[in-house]
Amino acid sequence: MADWTTNYVAGTPRLAYDSAGAGPLAVFLHGIGGNRTNWHDQLPAFAAAGWGAVALDARGYGLSDDYEGALDFSDFAHALSRLSDHLGAAQAHLVGLSMGGRVLMDFYPRYRERVATLTLCDTFAAFDASFTPERRAAFVRLRKDPLVAGKEPIDIAPTVAKTLLGPAASAAHFQRLVDSMAALHKASYIKTVAATAFYDRAADLPAIRVPCLLVFGADDRLTPPAIGASMVTRMPDARLHVIPDAGHLVNIERPEVFNPRGVQPCCAPVSKREPPAARELP
Repeated sequence: MADWTTNYVAGTPRLAYDSAGAGPLAVFLHGIGGNRTNWHDQLPAFAAAGWGAVALDARGYGLSDDYEGALDFSDFAHALSRLSDHLGAAQAHLVGLSMGGRVLMDFYPRYRERVATLTLCDTFAAFDASFTPERRAAFVRLRKDPLVAGKEPIDIAPTVAKTLLGPAASAAHFQRLVDSMAALHKASYIKTVAATAFYDRAADLPAIRVPCLLVFGADDRLTPPAIGASMVTRMPDARLHVIPDAGHLVNIERPEVFNPRGVQPCCAPVSKREPPAARELP
């Protein structure tokens, strides 16, 4: 029997989520190539530490429904608000990886009263100025064109996975990421690639007034720790934790460090004022 249950938020589109435990609510959001199963190493561990842990499938991902029309990046934030309503949660501790972190930085100014803390993992607040509209269009074409031409997500998964994992990642980590990408809904993924590449609203980091933890893999080539170091200097209540021997998927590659009660007990206790992820190692 799994250590979590799968449930749904009714509406259009219907949203799927896995949950475990009871206590202060911690919600986990996956990246652009993931789904709720990316957090299956976290749900039982956080539940055992006293959290009500929930991993959401974004619209058009995993067991969540696809949808008609184009995607506006803010649709992800509104879906998270629907989940909070469904769970009857006035506030939640929010954890997001990569695109999930960008969703949270978009969610905060829209629904700041619903945010207890933020944990932003391997993410960024805005595109670099060099990422011009022309380069963004190229970014979309490189990811979209093979799929439009008939390839499936499984065909591009191994190549992409190699760019995301750190050198210490195991074959099991690699296969888990490939499986995650193979499960992508092709049409919804294409919409997401376009929406995220052309989302120009930079996060207002100085305006984030809740406790914030930034977690980066030391070997992350996509969003290196220097990005987190730059972000944390602009935030009034933030700290940076760099996890060694991890690439872009810190929670999958080093769950024993990321999770509470792990090999190195570096995670925050249950608290209204502490993000529910890795503390700085002593």
